[in-house]
Amino acid sequence: MELQGICHKMHAGLKNPSVTDQQTHKANVEYKFVLDRAETDLPIQIGQQIELEWTGNIYCVSCGVKTPKSYAQGHCFKCFKTKAACDMCIMKPETCHYHLGTCREDSFAHEVCFQPHIVYLANSSALKIGITRLGQMPIRWLDQGATQALPIMKVGSRRLSGHLETMFAAQVADKTDWRKLLKGEAEPVNLPEIRDELVKSFAPEIQTIRDEFSQHTEFDENIELLENESAYEFIYPVSEYPEKIKSHNLDKTPIIRGKLMGIKGQYLMLDSGVINIRKYTGYELKIRT
Repeated sequence: MELQGICHKMHAGLKNPSVTDQQTHKANVEYKFVLDRAETDLPIQIGQQIELEWTGNIYCVSCGVKTPKSYAQGHCFKCFKTKAACDMCIMKPETCHYHLGTCREDSFAHEVCFQPHIVYLANSSALKIGITRLGQMPIRWLDQGATQALPIMKVGSRRLSGHLETMFAAQVADKTDWRKLLKGEAEPVNLPEIRDELVKSFAPEIQTIRDEFSQHTEFDENIELLENESAYEFIYPVSEYPEKIKSHNLDKTPIIRGKLMGIKGQYLMLDSGVINIRKYTGYELKIRT
């Protein structure tokens, strides 16, 4: 079987969700490839041999032009320099500069940045703090390979969520160790208990941020504490974790082969090494089994 198309990050969804006696949402994670922006069932099962081939072509996911190099996960250089989705404030939302009148795209700000956002705790390689748009739950957690997650605050903008994330990052990491992520499951933690401790510890700082953002009148900048949210647990399709992490690079080796041992986050784990599918957004791939 062979599939061919322009690669986008895999779509992760939940299968057979349930609620345990502890009111924890628990579900298995399943994946679909996204080629030419169309979802397709994975043509492989765990334990099957797979071959990925890069044709040598890269297409901008924004304007569609053929480009010799990919920037910011699938953009040509022109779009990288002009699109709001490629601005530094996407990586560091606390640096949002819309209020200064220098946003690259007004429409993007209204559609993405000034939508309800969630500040969350997750357990992937270890405990971390993060943010995502309300509509991106649980996709954001699954893309990061989190085995546990808990929303702790709901706010009115990306910039506000970024300030809260930066505040909490003084005590909780805001990055995932991808190598540790792919070596096994993180040790379970009590996320509601950690949430309560953090909110209590940072109460003065939260109030200071709330007071600062309450001065804005154009958008809803409220901070809502989510004290009664249930935690989530996710089970990934992995039969075996690698003892050593070897990362495949299609730019250096355009054809890779191996037995699929598991999928976690945006990584395919092969017995020959791991590959981050999201890294190759915009690449034209052939996938064979």
